[in-house]
Amino acid sequence: MDTTVRQIAVCVVEDHPLYRAALVRALSEAPDVTVGVTAGSLEEFSAYRPDPGGVVILDLRLPGVRDAAAVVEVVGRGHRVLVVSAHGDQRDVLAAMAAGARGYLTKNSDADEILRAVREVAAGNSYVSPTLASFLLESSRERQAGVRLELSDREREVLGLVAAGERDQDIAEALNISVRTVRSHLDRIREKTGARRRAELTGEAYRRGIVPPS
Repeated sequence: MDTTVRQIAVCVVEDHPLYRAALVRALSEAPDVTVGVTAGSLEEFSAYRPDPGGVVILDLRLPGVRDAAAVVEVVGRGHRVLVVSAHGDQRDVLAAMAAGARGYLTKNSDADEILRAVREVAAGNSYVSPTLASFLLESSRERQAGVRLELSDREREVLGLVAAGERDQDIAEALNISVRTVRSHLDRIREKTGARRRAELTGEAYRRGIVPPS
């Protein structure tokens, strides 16, 4: 009888050295977890070119590429993302999950819950702490109850660039329009979607299947 424990490959992208070290220590003590790359930014993580298929524990507020855009990039490389963030606002949770994260925890989660989430995500399931799960349920109810207004082609372009992390000035240059026109488009997008902040707009882009340009 084969008693070998199936190993879960886990990488950690977290810019706070003390929290990263504590997280790695807790993961290393689990008999079914093998810790791979640990990095302080997405750029540093990408430089190691880790094999796809494992779980990446990802902070959101990273230097460089961050928030939902970071989730998109890691998922695009073939990894399963478990967000562990100090921020647990509804907009952050919805944007990260819409961007492809398989799980979301806040940093006040204990080691046992983080390991439980890692195992669920590695198995192909989703894991969101009970407190944060209410955000997803509420969002689902709102989408079912509301009428979704369609965006114009230009509005979809602008929203895609917002999701890619571009500033208003960058969007204006990319589309060869004025910053005032960009902001006018953003006002109409906000009116149609109800999303206000950029993280909410990013989540709306992914829910509508708008892929940010690379």
